[in-house]
Amino acid sequence: MDGASNTTISAAEGLLRALKRRGIDYVLANAGTDFAPVIEALVRAAGRKDAIPRFITVPHENLAMAMAHGYYQVAGKPAGVMVHVTVGTGNTICALMNAARDNVPLLLMAGRTPLTQDGHIASRSAPIHWGQENFDQGGITREYTKWDFELRAGQPVDEIVGRALDIALSEPRGPVYLTLPREVLANPHKDSATPLPATEIATPQPSALHIDTLAGWIAAAEFPLILTSNLGRDVAAVGILAELAERHAIPVAQPHASCVNLPASHPFNLGHAGTELLAKADLVLVVDCEVPWYPRYAAPRADAKVVHLGVDPLFERYPHRAFTAQLAITGSSRIGLQLLDESLKARPAQRAAADRRRAFVAEFKTAKAAQLAATVERARGEKPIRYSYVGACVHDALPKGGIVITELGVAADHFGLEDPGSLLAVSIGGGLGFGLGASLGAKLAAPDRMVVSTIGDGSYMFGNPTPFHLVSRAAKLPTLTIICNNGRWQAVESATRVVYPDGAAAHAEEMPLVELQPSPEFTKVAEASDAWARRVDDPAELPRAIDAALTAVAGGRQALLDVRMEHGTR
Repeated sequence: MDGASNTTISAAEGLLRALKRRGIDYVLANAGTDFAPVIEALVRAAGRKDAIPRFITVPHENLAMAMAHGYYQVAGKPAGVMVHVTVGTGNTICALMNAARDNVPLLLMAGRTPLTQDGHIASRSAPIHWGQENFDQGGITREYTKWDFELRAGQPVDEIVGRALDIALSEPRGPVYLTLPREVLANPHKDSATPLPATEIATPQPSALHIDTLAGWIAAAEFPLILTSNLGRDVAAVGILAELAERHAIPVAQPHASCVNLPASHPFNLGHAGTELLAKADLVLVVDCEVPWYPRYAAPRADAKVVHLGVDPLFERYPHRAFTAQLAITGSSRIGLQLLDESLKARPAQRAAADRRRAFVAEFKTAKAAQLAATVERARGEKPIRYSYVGACVHDALPKGGIVITELGVAADHFGLEDPGSLLAVSIGGGLGFGLGASLGAKLAAPDRMVVSTIGDGSYMFGNPTPFHLVSRAAKLPTLTIICNNGRWQAVESATRVVYPDGAAAHAEEMPLVELQPSPEFTKVAEASDAWARRVDDPAELPRAIDAALTAVAGGRQALLDVRMEHGTR
């Protein structure tokens, strides 16, 4: 025990050791009065040179959660988040919903108002210790966590931390919540009698029998179609999908892609636009895709066979989700696609049907590429600046190995990214404020890679920009933030026009509740934390501005571009 007996260290010190032993390298923390034992433990552990996580001060809980989200998606391992009792927990909920919907296994820890009024060194000592107590603190998070628990006096901390992380990392993965009363943290530490080793959690295996059934259906199909949004979060799955699609001539469409599921140049990558081919497909394979189509606009053919594949193919935590499925296969999508490829290789090929698909998809992709190229070319000299043009400029300037974060900024298709793991997009949970924190988390996980985020002006404000710029500077995590500033809630306006396409609001001179005007000078917010910052109004200036900003980031200084954008769709 690093030269100390169990009776000489606190439960808080035992907690720090247990976190590190179970693979938590970073804890993103926003402290309160409940942190006194943790702060004491950090100083004592540093004096003994104990192996403990690095704690980073993050002055808003929403930002801390988004950092943990981005960190996991790049590092592939969870981070810890520690917040102040009920009020801090309340501030995490928006980002906690995103993490739950994205199956991010983070460990959210919160202090618990002291249990006692007197009689203990950690008893209540401020008015808030009465006002911040809940009957059921864990209930605040229960809708979006897999497990919640409160550490009790005398319990071995390593057992509790181990169980929390085992549950977080079991499929389908997700957040867990642990509350920590101040007195319990200040008590003497007790290890379990027999320390438990880290648990190896087996990857769920798809049914080989049902994969063979799927292979038979695909082999007999004239136009099979794969739909995926999130497969590429497992970067090892991208190459498997690429080989499967190419070998068997299966086009892949990506509704609201959250990552690189196929390289942009792949011959069967149809991008987001490919969903318009749904009515053509006689076999639809939905892989890691919460919303494969919008039933109000489109649906598969009545005679089409539809199969869903993933560790949670029915998305059981979504209260209402009704998409047709003749077959749902539970298990790792990566392994399922490997098995599917093998099964298809063993079947006689329908060469004529495959050749027809290759010709059709090539023509489709050529037309879409020409359309996008023409749009970008027109945008080079037109004001206001267009989203597709911003995406093209980022694509041209992004260094090899760069990571792009996007939150209601540029659409995934417009970046033209090739490398697995090079894109992180906002969760369909819709909790705004993801982009800023995710960029810091990505940089924390990959300090040698360039990180660029494109976010809407509303998302920038929701992302807690002052804490974001402070943490970027203090923790030496420089990134480039590009604000796609259209001065409005575009999603709100679009939704109103969908519901009332010819309504009074659609014809109003100014639609209520959507304008964010006059837009602040966001550069001044960034400059307050010594960021390199510039406003861009002229499209001709954008490539040079991005190059200058990237140079600043490469030199260790965060950068921000406030790009004044078009109103309208992305």
